[in-house]
Amino acid sequence: MLLLRKIPPKPLNSKSILTVAAHFFTTQIPPVNSFPDEPTAAYYDLLVNAAGESRDFSNLHYLLNKRVKDYCFNTTNTFKFISNTKASLSVLDDLSHTLASLDKGFTRKSAYDSLIARLCKLERVEEALRVVDLMARESYGLNACSFHPILNVLTRKARMDEAWRVVELMRKSGAPPDLTAYNYLLMGYCFSGDLALIAGILSSMEEKGMKADTRTYDALVLGACKAGKVEGALVLLRRMVDDGVPLLLSTHTYIINSLLSRGFYAQALKFVRGFSGKDTWLDTAGFGSLANKLIKLKRFGEAKEVLDEMHERGLVMDYKLKDYYESKIIYQK
Repeated sequence: MLLLRKIPPKPLNSKSILTVAAHFFTTQIPPVNSFPDEPTAAYYDLLVNAAGESRDFSNLHYLLNKRVKDYCFNTTNTFKFISNTKASLSVLDDLSHTLASLDKGFTRKSAYDSLIARLCKLERVEEALRVVDLMARESYGLNACSFHPILNVLTRKARMDEAWRVVELMRKSGAPPDLTAYNYLLMGYCFSGDLALIAGILSSMEEKGMKADTRTYDALVLGACKAGKVEGALVLLRRMVDDGVPLLLSTHTYIINSLLSRGFYAQALKFVRGFSGKDTWLDTAGFGSLANKLIKLKRFGEAKEVLDEMHERGLVMDYKLKDYYESKIIYQK
């Protein structure tokens, strides 16, 4: 009660708690003419989606132009008002007409690219390709980046024949596939462990003078692990380090999973240790992931060793690991 006594009395002109609470829970969108001095991309997304929901295309046109002028570029949430329903998708013709009248150049192109990305998130590839066709016909800045979301969704779904048709469309549209496009194809085949097709893509990339980047190596390591060639995956990882290519957490995870699936528990810990000490976040994720997997495999002795090392290194455990460590390990010491 001492704490309560220290609270000062409420001023007579203070707002009621209902007014204050309503401010935090309201879903009302601020009026367009009350822009803050420094608007954010998230603020614009709220306004754009409100305009889209109400089919106010005039306001939508204004907002999409203004946000770029304010350096608040489009995001993955810009066209979130489009959902995977017939009623929502019926707005696409009117929306496309609105985008066509945006300021020329980056403003218009980025809006169309964001629309393609939204449609691909909904897995509406056919509709996304229609937007691509419009951009090509009207010279709205179509390039390889416009196709990336389409290739991403197709390769993730292992629809490789369709993905190759999109690649051919890229060439015909004057937007030849770039490194990112090839990386999507690589990931699609690497996930299935199809080594012959992987080799063909790598040859094409080399012929075009492309150099492997982080995503290329990530796909190749996955392919090697899927094909049961963990030694090859480790060779690729060493090459990444030698070439100064940043490592992704997923690249580490592929190798950890491959080692554990073969019962190489000590080697998995040795692998995580070998790449530790350079990035605290990566160390936390790597050791934590290994500990979780060992617990699921009921390799409690190895899990204890990993958790003890995390504790010694001062790495933060997630709440499940922390609870396990405190209840199953520290308590029993």
